[in-house]
Amino acid sequence: MNISVTVNGTRHESDVEPRTLLVYFLREHLGLTGAHVGCDSSSCGCCVVVLDGSTPVKSCTMLAVQADGHEVSTVEGLADGAELHPLQQAFWDQHGLQCGYCTPGMLMTASALLAGNPDPTEDEIRARLSGNMCRCTGYQNIVKAVSQAAEAMRTSATSAEEARA
Repeated sequence: MNISVTVNGTRHESDVEPRTLLVYFLREHLGLTGAHVGCDSSSCGCCVVVLDGSTPVKSCTMLAVQADGHEVSTVEGLADGAELHPLQQAFWDQHGLQCGYCTPGMLMTASALLAGNPDPTEDEIRARLSGNMCRCTGYQNIVKAVSQAAEAMRTSATSAEEARA
């Protein structure tokens, strides 16, 4: 089946089997290996990508054909060249990762949260991340990282608005 999916701003057309999961399309067809397959049952969240700019989806439970005509953002699309996205920088600063396996899913879930809520409370962050499992860090530093990124993104947005005025 032919599909057209925009991934990280680039349109891709591909012929896929109808049963191909989005995570395998990203990994095997496009070479984007950031979304991990951690559990094959949608409970870990390592495979989270963002659909249409604001909806986190577990790509291990979504078929590639369901993404036809949509925009998909992956962890590979967060950084701007060598400049880390504020979420990536905050995970680094706050030690929000250890082995890193869950990190792409955490980053993408957090990016969807911040797209819709630029000033989340700790409880809101914890609730949104509840579908993502980390076996190494616990969650305290991850929550701190999301809070730091939210602050940095709000500050950056305010500075950009002031510069335009």
